[in-house]
Amino acid sequence: MPKAMGLDTGNAGLDDYEIAVRQHKQQLLPPELGLPPTTVWSYGSVHHPETFTYPAFTIEARWRRPVRVKWINDLKDPATGRFLPHLLPVDPTLHWANPPGGTQGRDRRPTFTGDCPPGPYRGPVPFVTHLHGTARVQQESDGYPEAWYLPAATDIPEGYAETGTFYDYYKRTSPLGQLWEPGAAVFEYPNDQRAATLWYHDHALGITRLNVYAGPAGFYLLRGGPDDLPHDVLPGPAPRPEDRPGARVYEIPLVIQDRSFNDDGSLFYPASRGLSPPLDALYVPKGDIPPIWVPEFFGDSMLVNGQTWPYLEVEQRRYRFRILNGSGSRFLLLKMDNGLPFWQIGSDGGFLPSPVERGTLLLAPAERADVIVDFSGVRAGTEIVLLNLGPDAPFTGGPQTPADPATTGQVMQLRVVPATSTDTSTPPHQLELPRLTRIGDAAVVRQVSLNDVSSALQPAAGLTAAVLGTLEPPPGSDTPRPLFWHDPITENPAVGSTEVWEIYNFTVDAHPIHVHERHFEIVDRQPFDGAPRPPDAGEGGFKDTVIALPSEITRIKMTFERPGRFVWHCHILEHEDNEMMRPYQIGPMPDDMPGR
Repeated sequence: MPKAMGLDTGNAGLDDYEIAVRQHKQQLLPPELGLPPTTVWSYGSVHHPETFTYPAFTIEARWRRPVRVKWINDLKDPATGRFLPHLLPVDPTLHWANPPGGTQGRDRRPTFTGDCPPGPYRGPVPFVTHLHGTARVQQESDGYPEAWYLPAATDIPEGYAETGTFYDYYKRTSPLGQLWEPGAAVFEYPNDQRAATLWYHDHALGITRLNVYAGPAGFYLLRGGPDDLPHDVLPGPAPRPEDRPGARVYEIPLVIQDRSFNDDGSLFYPASRGLSPPLDALYVPKGDIPPIWVPEFFGDSMLVNGQTWPYLEVEQRRYRFRILNGSGSRFLLLKMDNGLPFWQIGSDGGFLPSPVERGTLLLAPAERADVIVDFSGVRAGTEIVLLNLGPDAPFTGGPQTPADPATTGQVMQLRVVPATSTDTSTPPHQLELPRLTRIGDAAVVRQVSLNDVSSALQPAAGLTAAVLGTLEPPPGSDTPRPLFWHDPITENPAVGSTEVWEIYNFTVDAHPIHVHERHFEIVDRQPFDGAPRPPDAGEGGFKDTVIALPSEITRIKMTFERPGRFVWHCHILEHEDNEMMRPYQIGPMPDDMPGR
């Protein structure tokens, strides 16, 4: 299970960390099968080498105590200082960070000539970290996709851009800019929001799916303040840096991911779109289809906290699980095979208004659920399997074939053992959760759209991109207007304004839509030809990621408190990396901002 990360330094005002992303080997596959360790990337403290593990150690944060992190891109050989190429095939034909383009061609879609598709990019890897779930953070600390930076390697090719379009701008405007240096940036998180389950991961333009798949991601748990509960009310303790092996913990973060592996134990990810003749003639540069990018990817192995199909011994008592769907494309529908319920007490933005008993738990990529499971009435020796009933395919919200019951239909096993101490936590149905202060009335209603883009040369070839957008004027139109990353900003809320965003999904699949900087309330969902319905069970609190179902309008309400440039996007990472992400601006756009 992920342990808490020890502080690098701490003082009366804030907590300091220096966290790098590095390459190392780790045993992800069962060693009893004779399979070797897997090369992965992971975050860790540069002062504590033992913390480099996949998934990363958990950062424990306290309400109104800022956390400052020096995020270091250390993807280079420790002996020679030379950059390490990507573990996975990078499609250079997307609109992406594009370091080979130099300062004039970075953060763009490069142009290729000739008859053959270009091979995967093998240069130094761009990286920038986003803390997913933060609110009221300064724009310079959000992990903007064009604020990436390469490692400070000894062999960066001549002419390469070493930073993204926004890196130098944010270095100049950030109050911490004097601390930034080659291969690193310093971000600060005020932690003045509700106690909640957050997580951190890469967000570099057009390459996030691959960077995250390689391993670097970790929990960030914010505790304390008026929107938390006393520590003895809920099951605990959580893992701590000083824990010895076998320490008894009853609050456990669980990140669930799907991955695939090659026969040598290395990570597998497709190296080609896989189109058959004659459609493969439509690959860039002769056509308009990216030759390597895939619209979605579903691994054939389930990992929990970096282990394939693990087991966990649980005592006959209550446990608190902080669950994250860390998959790139896969929606999870979790269920205990013995029917034991989940008591959901929180979601993305902290505690719900009241506990909700649930037989199944639906989580889209990036969604979190804070749940209590009570094993006190289960006979010791019982083995429970946590199932995944979601599909091995894009999620539609309708009837679908469940995941393969022999592989991706199983997540982990829970082995019940006798309790070793008295459980003094409050039964979940008796919990009184912190009071929610609701968002006020909205002054603006804004329509945005989710859209598929097919090949202009041969629509039967499938998607070339998934994109966001608006609706065509005049107001009230139901015709989508697809927009790309480079198109002018269309979402520009005023500082202090409250808006309802109506998300029209014109695609055939569901999309988890994430808005940076803000937590929101889900107002309702409405089929294009039907009546509105309220949010589902477990969606009654604040959220930062919402499932937008096909042929429906999903309404969310949020207040924009701090000026700056942020993004909203689909958290199916394959979609995010190929145009299903848009910048938005809170307040006026500064005259010196790049791309104005």
